[in-house]
Amino acid sequence: MTSGKTDTFIRLDLNNPVFQNALFHLTKNDQRNILNTLKKLTSMTWQQIYSDRGLKWEAILSQKGPKGCRLYTFRINKEFRAIGYRDRLWLRILSLHPDHDSAYK
Repeated sequence: MTSGKTDTFIRLDLNNPVFQNALFHLTKNDQRNILNTLKKLTSMTWQQIYSDRGLKWEAILSQKGPKGCRLYTFRINKEFRAIGYRDRLWLRILSLHPDHDSAYK
């Protein structure tokens, strides 16, 4: 029996080749830090992600994603931000950026 609430944990889609290429070319330490954040995300609801102060979830108003969806950027660790979009329960991550400004270009 379900409660009808929207407190379901999100699911991650890490299959974008741009994201994978960036991740695979990082140092092991950076990879580990990013994977720790990704693991944290899988135990969160969308409402928790939106309100988490450490993630700094922000809409990117200057770009559109696949099928015109809104893109978002969030802090994935101290040195990197990621870009992704929400697709129902899924957070589909598109890319990693080593600095804040490049995530908006």
